[in-house]
Amino acid sequence: MCGIVGILGSKPVAEDLVEALRRLEYRGYDSAGVATVENGHLERRRAEGKLRNLETALRAEPLTGTTGIGHTRWATHGKPTVRNAHPHMSAKVSVVHNGIIENYRELKAELTAKGHKFESDTDTEAVVHLVTDGLDNGLAPADAVKAALRHLTGAFALGIIFAGHDDLMIAARQGSPLALGHGDGEMYLGSDAIALAPFTDRITYLEEGDWAVLTRGGAEIFDRAGHRVARQIIKSSANSLLVDKGNHRHFMAKEIHEQPQVISQTLAAYIDMAKSAIDYPDLGIDLGDITRVTISACGTAYYAGLVGKYWIERVARVPVEIDIASELRYREAPLPKGGLAVFVSQSGETADTLATLRYCKAEGQRIASIVNVRTSTIARESDAALPTLAGPEIGVASTKAFTCQLSALACLAIAIGRAKGTISAEKESELVTALAEVPRIIAGMLTDESPYEELAQHLSKARDVLYLGRGINYPIALEGALKLKEISYLHAEGYAAGELKHGPIALIDENVPVIVVAPEDELFEKTISNLQEVAARGGQIILISDAEPELAGCKLAAYIRVPHAHAFTNPLVYAVPIQLIAYHTAVFMGTDVDQPRNLAKSVTVE
Repeated sequence: MCGIVGILGSKPVAEDLVEALRRLEYRGYDSAGVATVENGHLERRRAEGKLRNLETALRAEPLTGTTGIGHTRWATHGKPTVRNAHPHMSAKVSVVHNGIIENYRELKAELTAKGHKFESDTDTEAVVHLVTDGLDNGLAPADAVKAALRHLTGAFALGIIFAGHDDLMIAARQGSPLALGHGDGEMYLGSDAIALAPFTDRITYLEEGDWAVLTRGGAEIFDRAGHRVARQIIKSSANSLLVDKGNHRHFMAKEIHEQPQVISQTLAAYIDMAKSAIDYPDLGIDLGDITRVTISACGTAYYAGLVGKYWIERVARVPVEIDIASELRYREAPLPKGGLAVFVSQSGETADTLATLRYCKAEGQRIASIVNVRTSTIARESDAALPTLAGPEIGVASTKAFTCQLSALACLAIAIGRAKGTISAEKESELVTALAEVPRIIAGMLTDESPYEELAQHLSKARDVLYLGRGINYPIALEGALKLKEISYLHAEGYAAGELKHGPIALIDENVPVIVVAPEDELFEKTISNLQEVAARGGQIILISDAEPELAGCKLAAYIRVPHAHAFTNPLVYAVPIQLIAYHTAVFMGTDVDQPRNLAKSVTVE
């Protein structure tokens, strides 16, 4: 969720800390700060809002220390103010923290009783005073941190520096990702490899419960029990990733236009194009023996999983249970031994999804994950990781990651169907060929966005917007409503079209736009019947379809023509117009498209 960086350098680090934080802006944040060791004591600069405000503070009062930590914060405890911005510090310790310290109230009460004075509303400050308390009692920095970690409950990634220790930084990870970077006489700390890419491509990922003592000469890593452990140094490819907008106004626009390429890349990982057949990697799981699939995810990834449910049940004839990750774990769902649990996450670090993965593993499930970051915690804790090759997705509202997740799920459905003998070789070839055509279809759709620009002006005047879809396109209606909410801040809701008369129809009048996702498939006529119910009540109908608009049988406020595609691939194809509707509406309304308010890219707290 938030972003952490740390540098043990050979020159002043403040400027490099800010640049590293800039590479983490895609996570979302509402304040930022840095702290350094300055001639033996600790100094920090913090600011509300964007990094440019922090840069202004640093120009006014420069920092020259060669040891420092930095942070971009997304508020969980306390308002997004300077006093609550990280780093938090005492005279002896400065801390940056991602996650939530769940028992901070108890810790704060105990430490306050000892005379410690808290200056912020955050949970993080409890860590500062807990470590400081250890130092006050004569412990060395590493021992003070080790003792403090035993008292912390929750999910956290920590970066800690100390007054009087210019060649020391301590990192700890429990439930939130953290990576170490190895340089030449320098060491680095970051939430992910992207932040460290300008400095090094030699990365060590801390495992769950690890903590590390960094000096310029290297790192000593310890496990939860305090035993020294060896963790692999891998060569990261993050430094080759170009994280810029190119010729586009926003990252979201760039990522929408990258979909033909990244969908092709993802499909190529699972399809033998020459044979028009699935070429699925060995998952260590016999797909033919699967009796039930459990899918879990959050947000947009959940809607991808919901499409996956339709695909797997229809193609492979295997029952699928799907639930939001934050719900499945806590309702203690009974799971069949030997079942397959599939987890979908762009970052591979989503806290709710990771917690549910561990629940399913404890229940004897085989674990497969569909992730965009192969080195992520979810990927590492899975029996099989199925990568989506979307590349870095900087816009907070997911676009290309969503369609790549759909691509991987479509291939999984076909692979299970083939393994169970529910589809013939001819049917497999038909479905694979249809998938292979998707990038070309989407590329054609992206050549003219003028209909969306016109529609945006119309939607910007609405107070409420409804999305309708049937069957496998119902999740696309849900995703369309989510996208519009996320970046335009308009209230929008998605419904199964058949549910319209069971309540939502009460909301419809002449001021309510109703966006209908209606490909000309076996459910088209039923969807049109629902559309006419809207028309009878004066609703403003916006039809997204490959059917001729006359077939609607009523007046349309707008019509978005979509190229005809195989019914199996319609969710991939129809994802694009609902993304463009949200994007152009947000642009017209002047909102922060790439970093919408209150949202974060990687949600690493429950």
